[in-house]
Amino acid sequence: MPSPDYLTMHRRSLADPADFWREEAARLHWETAPPTVCDYANPPFVRWFAGGRTNMCFNALDRHLPERADQPALIAISTETDQTISLSYRELHDRVNALAAVLQDHGVGLGDRVLIYLPNIAEGPIAMLACVRIGAIHSVVFGGFAAPSLAIRIDDCQPKVVISCDAGMRGGKVIAYQPLLNEALRLAASKPLAVLLHSRGLVPLELLPGRDFDLDGELTRCAGRTVPVVWVDSTHPSYILYTSGTTGKPKGIVRDTGGWSVALLHTMATIFTGAPGEAFFCTSDIGWQVGHSYGVYGTLMQGMTSILYEGTPVRPDPGIWWKIVEQYRPTLLFTSPTAIRVLRRQDQAFLHQYDTSSLRYLYLAGEPLDEPTSEWIESALGVPVVDNYWQTESGWPILSGFPGCGSLERKLGSPGRASAGYSLTLLNPERGEHGETKGILAIHPPLPPGCFPTLWGDDERFVSTYFAERDGEGRLVYNTFDWATMDDAGFVTILGRADDIINVAGHRLGTREIEEAMSAHPAVAECAVVGVQDEVKGQAVVACVVIKTDHLPADETARLALVTALQREVDLRVGAIARPREIHILAGLPKTRSGKILRRGIRALAEGRDPGDLSTLEDAGVLAQVRDAVTQH
Repeated sequence: MPSPDYLTMHRRSLADPADFWREEAARLHWETAPPTVCDYANPPFVRWFAGGRTNMCFNALDRHLPERADQPALIAISTETDQTISLSYRELHDRVNALAAVLQDHGVGLGDRVLIYLPNIAEGPIAMLACVRIGAIHSVVFGGFAAPSLAIRIDDCQPKVVISCDAGMRGGKVIAYQPLLNEALRLAASKPLAVLLHSRGLVPLELLPGRDFDLDGELTRCAGRTVPVVWVDSTHPSYILYTSGTTGKPKGIVRDTGGWSVALLHTMATIFTGAPGEAFFCTSDIGWQVGHSYGVYGTLMQGMTSILYEGTPVRPDPGIWWKIVEQYRPTLLFTSPTAIRVLRRQDQAFLHQYDTSSLRYLYLAGEPLDEPTSEWIESALGVPVVDNYWQTESGWPILSGFPGCGSLERKLGSPGRASAGYSLTLLNPERGEHGETKGILAIHPPLPPGCFPTLWGDDERFVSTYFAERDGEGRLVYNTFDWATMDDAGFVTILGRADDIINVAGHRLGTREIEEAMSAHPAVAECAVVGVQDEVKGQAVVACVVIKTDHLPADETARLALVTALQREVDLRVGAIARPREIHILAGLPKTRSGKILRRGIRALAEGRDPGDLSTLEDAGVLAQVRDAVTQH
């Protein structure tokens, strides 16, 4: 099904959404064709393709068997254990059927929840596909999450079964999962009927009689069994994925079945341009949304080979990703700007010693992409960078370029224009200095297929959190909570979370604007900017920067000179009003395990406050560096 040019596609998706999405739904196998396309009788709740029956596992595996049984479906690479597992579509189908049989034997059926607490290994996608095969609802929790955070998620989704393993590894360090899981189950009020544990041989497993089962033994027992797919309504929840909540309680993002599947296949044609038989290297963990969308489901539904990766981009050396590209020849690579900034700090010889010519596009998302990073990696790889912006709530890109629509139109610093079905507006708009409009990015409902229909067990919070605002014409809107600019051509630039906006003496400044100014200095590898309380100006700018190894100041005089130079960059590029009051040079920035900079933690420490829940923090030692730096100032 050819894709029209971008403007024709987007305009039609808004002018005639029923007809547009009906055509897109033809990419999916439906056991029962949907009688309606969009049911929006109860705003802001929307039901896409209600009455149509399908199954995500069938669309990801079964329907490809006649043509692709022997094609690699999943290649799981671990540089932590130095192991690689390659499964063809037939082999993956067999393993999914065996695990589906195990789940059924333990009482899991339609609508039951299964919590998956695993590292980025093959057993994760197998468990996910086994769940949706039988109509169960999976909830993947990032491996290694602290016990209290895990317990909250267990109590919220109340899983009948938990699937986990002995341990994960990160940077050569073994992280034992069973003690964390046991403590979480002790804290949780909801108790699963069974815990299925896979042994990787990293640490000993001790099975609790009556509750814990050896997953590998269970799979051997059920090997060879075929489990028929359970055809579910398009609106049936496929999974729950938790994201941070401002109140401390995480939000359980619900994903439907049909609408999300249609959206993913639509993006494979218009944004990701992945052809059946090609390989897609997505570095995201399955515990995050990108890993769900393009590490597992979208890739397999398209008949592609998914490359899964456990490890860091610099171990055993900074050439590991490029070595994987040379060996497995993916046409598409999806990672985060943070990962590219890390690689930019390394010896570039590692990149150039491998053949990366199979790559057609590099996709980057997860946080704003700065121009220096984008220009560097595009030049180094010789392939276009396709920026894209989305949220766990949306499930697929809200903004992007669209190389599948004839040409890739881009604007440096912008993740692109609105994807099909997204009607964008800006709340509290004001005219920028360069003719663009600034405000908080919002979307007119109904949200397009694939976006979350509600929060798990909390319709009220769904409405009060996301749909409390109205635009200037009084129309209901979905609030992204991201501060942005939009130009006359529709290109949107994300400036930061609304609560990251810095108000200095009445001037609203985006953290990204200041960070990009500082990143323009050749000494800066990466930086993070926050606004902290100031008695005179309301807020003042505080920056934490990581300096490239070959630019580290040799003494205090050199450090002060570098700080002055960085302040000058901000003066020149943004204005003196944005000049950082403090600039702290650190060895690293505090980041979540998904690579996002933890600005709220920096801000809290700079203001002498408790940084709060840090369950997603990658390295607590880095935050300790921030604490030492801001308290010594």
